Amino acid sequence: MKKISIIIPILNEAATIGKLLSHLQSSSSSNNIADLIIVDGGSSDGSQEIISNFNNVTLLNSGKGRAKQMNIGSRHASGEILYFLHADSFPPNNFDTLIIEEVSKNNRAGCFCMKFDSNHWWLQLAGWLTQFENRACRGGDQSQFITKKLFNELGGFDESFIIYEDNDLINKLYAHNEFTVIQHWLTTSARRYESNGIWKLQYHFWTIYVKKWFGASAEELHRYYKKHIVS
Repeated sequence: MKKISIIIPILNEAATIGKLLSHLQSSSSSNNIADLIIVDGGSSDGSQEIISNFNNVTLLNSGKGRAKQMNIGSRHASGEILYFLHADSFPPNNFDTLIIEEVSKNNRAGCFCMKFDSNHWWLQLAGWLTQFENRACRGGDQSQFITKKLFNELGGFDESFIIYEDNDLINKLYAHNEFTVIQHWLTTSARRYESNGIWKLQYHFWTIYVKKWFGASAEELHRYYKKHIVS
């Protein structure tokens, strides 16, 4: 049976990482998990100390940059399935079994549906739309599973992308008709919307999407992000 390597890139995630690790361990079977790998991009808020309280978690250090961090994690992974997860996204119970079932049906990559931990009508609608297969409904907060073989065939994450690295890989998967949406719900934090303002952040995300559509480089997208969005 294929096993999963969970890979989580972090940078100053002390507020969420302990809760996430507890959730992952209580929501999955250890028989299905090959590794739980956290790749830290230079946290200074005590994240590493929190992680040290958990057994069977591998902590790696890396330069800053989610694409770089996730690629490092993938190289240390022993599982046949890679599962990339943001530190503030909580997958559904039995997520491991759900992913393995999809791969057994030859669905080699995909994500979960997603909902925000917010009652705002727009965020509820945005989450509801993620159940559909359309490419425009995708994003890294939904998490990403992919067989290690396919990930390596596609060259992993493009490290020139400081932002948009998840979407870049998703675009490649859609181009190869290699994507499925598991009809179970992951819950992600609305904290970036709360800190930036919902409509302001949504506008800037749409702008980044359109800029990429018209051929903007990874550097252009990053400059726009740094200018307009508070991390």
